[in-house]
Amino acid sequence: MIEEIFLTLPHIILSISIILFLVFDGLWKNKNINFWGSLISLLLCFLSVFISLQYIDFGISSNYKNFVTKGLLSFNGLSYFFDLLFILAAFLSILSSREYQRVRYKELNEFYTLILIATFGMIIISHSNNFITLFLGVETMSLSFYVLAGFFRRSLQSVEAGIKYFLLGAFATGFLVYGIAFLYGTAKSLDFTNFANIVQSGEINKTYLTIGITLVFIGLAFKIAAFPFHQWAPDVYTGAPTTISAFMSTAGKASAVFALLLIARNLNLPFANLEATKSIAFNIQEILSIISAATMLIGNFIALVQKNVKRMLAYSSVAHAGYLLMGIVANNPEGWNAIAFYSLAYLFMQFGAFTILSLCEKEENDFNSLEDYYGFSKKHPFLAGTMSVFMLSLAGIPPFAGFFGKYFLFVSAIKSGYLWLTIVAIISSIISMYYYIGLILAMYFKEFKEGIQPRLGLPFVAVVICLALTIVFGIVPQFILDFTYSLLG
Repeated sequence: MIEEIFLTLPHIILSISIILFLVFDGLWKNKNINFWGSLISLLLCFLSVFISLQYIDFGISSNYKNFVTKGLLSFNGLSYFFDLLFILAAFLSILSSREYQRVRYKELNEFYTLILIATFGMIIISHSNNFITLFLGVETMSLSFYVLAGFFRRSLQSVEAGIKYFLLGAFATGFLVYGIAFLYGTAKSLDFTNFANIVQSGEINKTYLTIGITLVFIGLAFKIAAFPFHQWAPDVYTGAPTTISAFMSTAGKASAVFALLLIARNLNLPFANLEATKSIAFNIQEILSIISAATMLIGNFIALVQKNVKRMLAYSSVAHAGYLLMGIVANNPEGWNAIAFYSLAYLFMQFGAFTILSLCEKEENDFNSLEDYYGFSKKHPFLAGTMSVFMLSLAGIPPFAGFFGKYFLFVSAIKSGYLWLTIVAIISSIISMYYYIGLILAMYFKEFKEGIQPRLGLPFVAVVICLALTIVFGIVPQFILDFTYSLLG
């Protein structure tokens, strides 16, 4: 009992906080309660993850590295790494949203509570050891995102984003549920470990297994915004509150990628060498490699012609889903570590870019067009320089974190025999430089245009944090990579 309490501390803290804030919101209208309370809750969660990690490393038995409670949740180092990522993303979202809410709409307590609920869903995903738990985590996160995307009820774009996301998300949920049903028909179990053991025994229905894995991957591919299920992302990310677009495109994407990683580690690897299922594993890998290549190319090609910076970053996010899928295709320890590193690096560079956009938005004008940023550096040199760092990192230019993230993914794909996919990824990265550097040129080499007056305050703190970590992880990437290797054991 005491072991489970220590290992589930982040879950306990978040769930209690969510309940308390819902009660406070019904009784008091003081906006400070939910805002500062949410930040404190996330800081406590951050601390509790480190406590849980220490307990795994130095606890009663080394078996706690893969401790499973009731067959539903597992507790291992890599899961806690993604917990840290999700909690940090939520912290940055809340930090950057307060002033943005006040300017664009009005500050509402439920905004912060919804971010906590989405984070709780992500943490459930990262510790899932059962398809039911995985589904509950995905849907808890998604339902919060549906509301947050349409949170600005006076904005037609925001309402449209919420409706589109909800309708298409519900459609994707259907694929996920049907896939899980077919997998249950395959092995009569939804527990990852039992499922893998039954599949290894060879006593399975290959047709059900193929259909089930395919449908589950389709459902998760929608959450990642991978081709051909990416159409929703640009409209939703453009219409949603900008700070929420940052949260969805980073932590939301990372959580869905981690769900795929869980399936790859727990299901593909155990039966990939069995004659009865070798062709299935091979076909899944080949299909994912094609999806990865198409996602990178289509995301970057469409981003080339965008004149709206927010929409350009949305299509860029689609392309980065393709890069992350390379680690799933590789399906080796190098690929898993590369996903962990790139997810963290992508959090800072993408979140920082979106937060700068949110600083510039006003209630009467979004200031998101490329022309709005003409000569931006002349009046706001620090923000222009910071945005340039984020753009260069997203493009994969050294010495920033994005370069090493892509490098580790490319190496993992090559080691797995996917040289052609790496070549496609390099070509895609070269294409992306055109629109990333295009924004830098607009800020530094175009005639200054009046209009944008960025706000400082707490969102500016979030920008500085993202800037510092984008640079630091580019200078010492091996620190994070060694950390993730140690968590993999």
